[in-house]
Amino acid sequence: MLAIIAPRASLPCLKIVQDRRSNAGGSVGRTRVVPGTTEDISRRFVEDIADQDDDFDRWYVDVVKRAELADDAPVRGCKIIRPYGYALWENMQAALDTRIKATGVQNAYFPMFIPESMFQREADHIEGFAPEVVRVTRAGESELEEPLVVRPTSEAIICPMYARWVQSYRDLPILINQWCSVVRWEDRPRAFLRTTEFLWQEGHTCHATPEEAEERARQMLEVYRDFIETELAIPVVPGEKSDAEKFAGAHRTYTVEAMMGGKNWALQSGTSHDLGDHFGRVFDIEFLDRDGERKFAFNTSWGLSHRTVGAIVMVHGDTNGLKLPPRVAPIQTVIVPIWRKEAERDVVEDFVGEIEARLRDNVRLFTDRRDDKTPGWKFSEWELKGVPLRIEVGPRDVQNGQVVLVRRDTREKQSVPVGQLQETINGLLVQIQNDMFQAAQQRLTDMTVKVSTLDEMYERISNNAGFSNAGWCGNAECEKRVKAESHATIRCIPFAQPDDPGKCVVCGDKAQHEVIFARAY
Repeated sequence: MLAIIAPRASLPCLKIVQDRRSNAGGSVGRTRVVPGTTEDISRRFVEDIADQDDDFDRWYVDVVKRAELADDAPVRGCKIIRPYGYALWENMQAALDTRIKATGVQNAYFPMFIPESMFQREADHIEGFAPEVVRVTRAGESELEEPLVVRPTSEAIICPMYARWVQSYRDLPILINQWCSVVRWEDRPRAFLRTTEFLWQEGHTCHATPEEAEERARQMLEVYRDFIETELAIPVVPGEKSDAEKFAGAHRTYTVEAMMGGKNWALQSGTSHDLGDHFGRVFDIEFLDRDGERKFAFNTSWGLSHRTVGAIVMVHGDTNGLKLPPRVAPIQTVIVPIWRKEAERDVVEDFVGEIEARLRDNVRLFTDRRDDKTPGWKFSEWELKGVPLRIEVGPRDVQNGQVVLVRRDTREKQSVPVGQLQETINGLLVQIQNDMFQAAQQRLTDMTVKVSTLDEMYERISNNAGFSNAGWCGNAECEKRVKAESHATIRCIPFAQPDDPGKCVVCGDKAQHEVIFARAY
């Protein structure tokens, strides 16, 4: 049955009434939301979402579920990615895949099961992943002769294949990426951020020289930086991991670290590893070089997972839900037709059809024609889902040959003649993307502070005050002390370093680097 509502022009949008009551303390002013108004509908729609300031973790869980990004699965630590969430991931995947291939990398696929003996060949590797490894010991009614590891990462299955394929320097480099899922048994799973099974890409390359491997590792980190900042509108700090935080078995690990909203914790958003010739020696990737000598190959691996979906939620979201960057949003513009009579419905629908014809080839577009929800409800739902732009079309708009455009990020409204709609939307989507990045960049800048004492740093950490830049002498014991006393870690040694990093914030000795200390997801 068609819902009977007032046309948009007659809806008192965001109407606020000041209700002055007297009490024992005298006259006070408080805000009263008028029942039935857009503000009232919006409030009721999001009332089940926890307040960001009161409980950010709960807010995150609520938004992921209410926005239909993901839902609980019957398997511990796993999540079901719903179509809206998967469409977001597909857009991200396409943008990153294009960048990866532009560097000469090809996609392939390797098995998810790794023989236990093969996995055990690299001691540091197995030790680093031991707590997270899932093993298969039985198939059907039979015990397996050898247990199979469900891949937590694929070096142990890919490197033996490289050993088979590489005989000469002419076979190098090998540049391969795969899109797949991996399994790591998480103690504290959370949708997208840490799940037992998660989606990602993992690149694995093989080179003749250490210089080539180092160059590739740094190159892929730059690909991640560009992707996250350009497509996701999330600023990151690129740098190198400390030895304690680097990938198991790696020579060097590079990372891009982002600051999340709410608790201002860090999120490791992509990593790239220079593996040296360590894995080449372990897995016998040996080749005849140009000088006639047999040498071991040098490897890299690098990966970015769907935890970056969680980063989008936490960096850009607000009290009303998601704010999606236009470049990756599944729906960039949603049309909400508004009418109250059947005659108006036909007129509005014809006008909407004209708008769709103008936009559908240039914008990811959806028209919400549901007749069991009011426009106010629809506005709130699409705000919750983070659609960057909303088009409101009512009978009066049809008469005037225009529509009302509403930005999700600022909620600014403007009337636009239909003839200028495509140009205006194109410009607004670019502007929204840029504004979202600039807002996140400003926040990262404001919440990153140089500290010189442990007390100052621990106070910031306990208050969730953001990133703390501090001098570090390079001693692992100083790093361990901070982690034990505050649960914060060295997120990275930024590439951008001051001329004088000062003194170590822990021991007071001369610092080798300025590093970022923070708690992390």
